[in-house]
Amino acid sequence: MRLRRRQFIHLAAGAVALPSLTRFASAQAYPSRAVTIIVPFAAGGPTDLAARVVGERMSRTLGQQFVVENVVGAGGTTGSIRAMRAAPDGYTIEMGQLGTHAAAVAVNPNLAYRPDVDFAPIGLVLDQPILIIARKDFPANDLNEFIAYLKANAEKLNMAHAGVGSITHFTCLLLNSLVGVKPTMVPFTGSAPAINALIGG
Repeated sequence: MRLRRRQFIHLAAGAVALPSLTRFASAQAYPSRAVTIIVPFAAGGPTDLAARVVGERMSRTLGQQFVVENVVGAGGTTGSIRAMRAAPDGYTIEMGQLGTHAAAVAVNPNLAYRPDVDFAPIGLVLDQPILIIARKDFPANDLNEFIAYLKANAEKLNMAHAGVGSITHFTCLLLNSLVGVKPTMVPFTGSAPAINALIGG
């Protein structure tokens, strides 16, 4: 079959435009299936709660399910590695934070990912304070009494954190350095298990 010159030009122009139209159509369709939000800490902690609130709102807005997957370990770096190794198609995102994408770089010289190269920021979700909490029967009533008690009893105290390199670990180290003490550091898979242990004694 012989094509007329005009028909050939129309078909060629259509073929050239097809890849850009396909990209445009697929971009318009996102998300066309469920999206996984990796939380690199245990369920119930602040990072997990933020991911669930944001995921629920994104599900309503975008019309697809956003599923939270808790991938714990190594102060949040295990989940971050899992997110870094996922296909870069927008269907696996991470609820990262200062611990996983800033502090971890400082305390892990052989970190398997580079936050500034391997990840692209989507947006700031929240800015939360770091709190010092203790059981209700703790003998200090305010910060001054807490620091005095800590200095006098550091060797008897345990300080929980969400894993080496996590923001809670980093801020514990900062506090200990400022006060000049070395209590026993106890790592957990997230803030929620640490609080449960605190409540349980």
